[in-house]
Amino acid sequence: MTILQATILGIIQGITELLPISSSGHLNLIPLIFGWSMPESFDVALHLGTLLAITIFFFKDWINLIKGGFNQVIKKEKSTDGKIFWYIVIVTIPTGIASLLLDKLSEFLCVKFGIELPLIAIMLIVLGIVLYIVDKKSEAKVNLENMTFKQSFLIGISQAIAAAFPGTSRSGITMTVARALKLDRESAAKYSFLLSTPIVLAAVIFSITDFEFTLAFFAGVISSFLVGLVVIKFLLNYLKKGSFKVFAIYRVLLGLIVLAFCIFK
Repeated sequence: MTILQATILGIIQGITELLPISSSGHLNLIPLIFGWSMPESFDVALHLGTLLAITIFFFKDWINLIKGGFNQVIKKEKSTDGKIFWYIVIVTIPTGIASLLLDKLSEFLCVKFGIELPLIAIMLIVLGIVLYIVDKKSEAKVNLENMTFKQSFLIGISQAIAAAFPGTSRSGITMTVARALKLDRESAAKYSFLLSTPIVLAAVIFSITDFEFTLAFFAGVISSFLVGLVVIKFLLNYLKKGSFKVFAIYRVLLGLIVLAFCIFK
């Protein structure tokens, strides 16, 4: 893989991982369209870039969450930060296990039956439609401060669906479920980013021995990191007044194009 290819894939990762439009779908499609060879470990390496972007962007939030979490246990001081911290910790454990198992099952089925591309197309379309309907119909009654454990758990565990069905999008499914549970759009996006941090960190640690620390590796990680920072800021600002409609329409259109490619290739 060349440095240019890695940089382009890093840019795509930075955009599509953080917007609800599926990084797995795009990172499968681009190499296929241009005939590039992308090692499986490089996909995880690109996630390292967006993980760093989320960590840096929400650094103060994470410090407050960690402090609040430990103060809740040690000093018995209850706070919103402490509550959210333990919500994330508790939901990450079953989500991580489910994601690992479903990812292996999905990989086996996709390879065995050759259904990965059609599945990506279908999930792009299906979740695009669901996201549009849910976002349009759901009121914004809940923010991070008054979110319940049940709501947190349902949003968190939905990440496993993204592992089972390529093209779903981790951020897409969590934001959709969050909106269905009446979280406001900005809170839905922020909590989605915070929830993804420990899951992606575990995946990076698990795959770190497979990384090839070449110039292409660093080009991909750095580009996904820098673009990721910009995209996080853009999305949080955009959702203060905008909706998920544009992302839902994009998903459906891309899914239809991929489906047509599968049928007529």
